[in-house]
Amino acid sequence: MSNDNGRVFREAWIAGVTKHYPGEPKPSYITPWDDTPDWERAAAAAVYEQVRQFIEISGGMTRKLTREQRGHFIATCWIAQVYRHIEDPKPGYVADYADLPEWQRETDADIFDTIEDQLRR
Repeated sequence: MSNDNGRVFREAWIAGVTKHYPGEPKPSYITPWDDTPDWERAAAAAVYEQVRQFIEISGGMTRKLTREQRGHFIATCWIAQVYRHIEDPKPGYVADYADLPEWQRETDADIFDTIEDQLRR
């Protein structure tokens, strides 16, 4: 998996947090790629790849998904990566999509859109 793809994911996350988070986000939410922990880099690259494959295997029909469906896909893929990298994650790390704060659901949908837009170019 490409570090460049993981970086795209992380930069989309930071842009989404900056746009949607109410108030001042925690520093860990906007940590630049080079300072992001290794497990998060690996998870970001893996989720990017899952989205890429999903878009490809659907023949690009992901563009017909709702914003909520897009965000939900990102959140579910991320949760699987958290379980892969953290033996006993905090409940907030693996919360169901419906239980995520609005800013995070919006950010997840933005990430999907960023990846999809990049792949269309």
